[in-house]
Amino acid sequence: MNILFVCTGNTCRSPMAEAILKEKSSHQVKSAGISAIKGVPVSEETTEALAAINIDHTSVATPVGDELVDWADLILTMTRQHKQVLATRFSYAYEKIFTLKEYASDDAEDLWKELKQAHLNLEEKRAVVHEEHGDQQTELQWRAFLREEQDEIERLEKQLPNFDIKDPFGADLEAYKKTRDEIDEAIDQLLKKIN
Repeated sequence: MNILFVCTGNTCRSPMAEAILKEKSSHQVKSAGISAIKGVPVSEETTEALAAINIDHTSVATPVGDELVDWADLILTMTRQHKQVLATRFSYAYEKIFTLKEYASDDAEDLWKELKQAHLNLEEKRAVVHEEHGDQQTELQWRAFLREEQDEIERLEKQLPNFDIKDPFGADLEAYKKTRDEIDEAIDQLLKKIN
């Protein structure tokens, strides 16, 4: 399975997840960032936090793009906001985009299925409206047409547990280790699910 981890800058969380999963499995793994600047090295604290658990990892930031999204069978983000950005930018890949902790967890699985269906309903209605009216609709008209579906998505999202992994960027090494441990635990759960 090809797994892509995504965070903001691809210098902290997603490289940690990539390195840990590579260490624990034979899956093909890459990482990228929504706002990554190509070639920026992984943070020193990330390298040190991984070295503390005997994982040697150095890499440089890669922006997420169509090529990586197409390559991935599964895209795992560090926050719900990352997931939403990717789902907007790469709507064709929505069904394979999750937060790491959401996908790894069995908590609220039925709720996630309802939310996924609500997103599919929204996209289907958007396609029908676009087919019937083309690009003639204003932003206000689009919102009115899709209000019911958007309200349902918001209602379901409010019921979800928090599956975000906090960004340690700019914090001390202990914060990076805490983030590493949180990612490590989620990856253990992920492996139980996908193996």
